[in-house]
Amino acid sequence: MENEMAKEPEGKAWQTDGADSNVQAQGEGDIFLSRLARHHDELRWLYMELYGNDSMFAELCDRLRQFYLERNRDLRFRDRGREEDQDWYRKNDLLGMMFYIDNFAGDMKGVESRLDYIQQCNVNYVHLMPFLDTTKGRSDGGYAVSDFRRVQEKLGSMEDLESLTAACHKRDINVCMDFVMNHTSEDHEWARKARQGDGEYMSRYFFFDNEREPAMYERTVPQVFPTTAPGNFTWLEDAGHYVMTTFYPYQWDLNYRNPRVFNEMMYNFLYLANKGIDIIRIDAVPYIWKELNTSCRNLPQVHTIVRMMRMIGEIVCPGVLLLGEVVMEPEKVVPYFGTVEKPECHMLYNVTTMATTWHTVATRDVRLLKRQLDIVNSLPKEYVFLNYLRCHDDIGWGLDYGALLPEGIGEKSHKQYLNDYFQGYAGDSCSRGELYNADPVTGDARFCGTTASMCGVEKAGSERDQEAMEKAVRLVLMLHAYMFMQSGIPVLYSGDEIGQVNDYTYKEDPDKAADSRYLHRGPMNWKLAGNIRRRDTVEGRIFQGLSRLEQIRKAEKVFVSNADAWTIETGDRSVLCIGRYFDGEKIIGLFNFSEHGKKAWIHETDGDYVDLISGEESKPDEVEIPAYGFYYMKKK
Repeated sequence: MENEMAKEPEGKAWQTDGADSNVQAQGEGDIFLSRLARHHDELRWLYMELYGNDSMFAELCDRLRQFYLERNRDLRFRDRGREEDQDWYRKNDLLGMMFYIDNFAGDMKGVESRLDYIQQCNVNYVHLMPFLDTTKGRSDGGYAVSDFRRVQEKLGSMEDLESLTAACHKRDINVCMDFVMNHTSEDHEWARKARQGDGEYMSRYFFFDNEREPAMYERTVPQVFPTTAPGNFTWLEDAGHYVMTTFYPYQWDLNYRNPRVFNEMMYNFLYLANKGIDIIRIDAVPYIWKELNTSCRNLPQVHTIVRMMRMIGEIVCPGVLLLGEVVMEPEKVVPYFGTVEKPECHMLYNVTTMATTWHTVATRDVRLLKRQLDIVNSLPKEYVFLNYLRCHDDIGWGLDYGALLPEGIGEKSHKQYLNDYFQGYAGDSCSRGELYNADPVTGDARFCGTTASMCGVEKAGSERDQEAMEKAVRLVLMLHAYMFMQSGIPVLYSGDEIGQVNDYTYKEDPDKAADSRYLHRGPMNWKLAGNIRRRDTVEGRIFQGLSRLEQIRKAEKVFVSNADAWTIETGDRSVLCIGRYFDGEKIIGLFNFSEHGKKAWIHETDGDYVDLISGEESKPDEVEIPAYGFYYMKKK
């Protein structure tokens, strides 16, 4: 293709000579040029600030045009509809579900065959956990990608992915995937060539032929996995070099100081978007820029890259959303939204709220959770969080310990308590689970377990304790009801909708035994899923209870993301109260985090209310709430 961008005067939008045989309708080329013109000056300014390379920027713009032309008509139509309704994902009708393809249905064709079930779950947003090509035994759960344009053979092919996304779109189901930007597998083509001493490819990673420079990085860069993968560099005996490996030795960090790396990764991003992906989850986004004498986390250049990625998407595929994985405290998470004027990620994970939720379960004290929700509710309404109880990963206890300290709660001792509690060792716990990445020196550890097992379903089932099972099911439903009351998009972890418990068989697989996260990554139990219509089963009660909550959320407009939301004092440390208001309608949610009945003193005297769950009318004044009970009270 002729490099037209290289001819343009600096600062001018790209012009074409008019005719383009690849565009069937004359208007298609105009749409691309209009989008490019809207973002060109800022995109070029940021690119040149980072790289100072005109020819690479010209190549990038040429390739954007090519990817736009390759985008099929159905996807372009989808893009234009979402350009006209840019708040489409901020409404109250999105419900997500995340799952591993093989665990859920074997392969991509299997997932396509299960779309009826997904719709029965009221889900219209599926997050397919990592499915790109990896190396068996060195995959980190799929996050060590050896080929960004190839599906793992056991899961299918790119053609199967296109078939699945098209089938999902016909049912109005959005598809999300993980895009691992920070690193590649050591088996990626670039890494193999770098290992052989090819300077072009070595420059795409961080290679050092001496100990001095890696040692300088180690002084300021924290370790991600100090016990299972200590340090941030790996010595390659055959290559005679150190290579930066922030996560595991087989995951080589990419060098985004090299514009070739940025360009090629953007081409991979657009290639995958063109396969019908609606939501791109950017994995480990805070890590993607490395700088000596820093923590190599959350550096300004990261935001430049994400902002450019946002604009590139809006030029080529504006129907595609960016979801940032930023597993850090709120003050470090929020900047990844960018600003209202210059946005970065469309959505972020509500990580701290998730961890604080489980702290609340273990302490029966909602004060820290209330504080966390107040922080989130004070943010601009344009910011959209993904809310979840559990996901594929472990739970790290990243709480606001500064707020806990006045209560005499220290960080180290409280982390120990939480891990003991959820293993079932402390605090009258009914939970079951295992530690992950426990550090014998510091005593620090993270936690693994399914929602159901953490709520007591596993223990009650193994002991055949009907009373305990009743409480466990109520806790599962109360936590989901509370999650749905938060602003943003709720996401279920596959199996939670039927109360699936921990799977200890991972210990029998040598490729998984060392990673306790596989405890909550067990295969979907389709036999139990067959009970979803039976109210006399745990699966049926949980599934139907969630279904009722999901229907209410989609029917009531106060659940849109940009509604007013606030917390209300209840007079009881175990009871959380959340208010929501939008367009003249108001709902108050009450959630009892205790295994004992409680009374909430909220004194909302602005009229009569009706509980949307039971249909009973009441006044939100002195409200009796049963153990692990909840209410959705709507003003009449």
